[in-house]
Amino acid sequence: QVQLLESGGGSVQSGGSLTLSCAVSEYRDYTLGWFRQAPGKEREGVAAIDVDDSTIYAESVKGRFTIFRDNAKSTLYLEMNRLQSEDTAMYYCAAGAHPPSVFFDALVRRADAGHWGPGTQVTVSS
Repeated sequence: QVQLLESGGGSVQSGGSLTLSCAVSEYRDYTLGWFRQAPGKEREGVAAIDVDDSTIYAESVKGRFTIFRDNAKSTLYLEMNRLQSEDTAMYYCAAGAHPPSVFFDALVRRADAGHWGPGTQVTVSS
């Protein structure tokens, strides 16, 4: 079973940057992605990337966040720039068999449709 472990979360001021990492025990042909969940809100998809490096982003992070993967290190990354207070959330790394176009909906609708890491907290202060 795929295991994922996030790191890199922390506290940053508005306008700052953070890069999250996710160690993936085995890639296979999974789509990999990042989700986040703020207190009192539903989990939402942030960014996803497939084995061909096709990507998809939530509208709220386009132009600010970049997802990429290092296959040699079996690691997924999320570079986050121009962070805003609205980006404060627990960030989760996930792996699933769905293509990026349906990855967010599939895993939000059914968490057991994918594999998840325990999460890393990102806090942006204004």
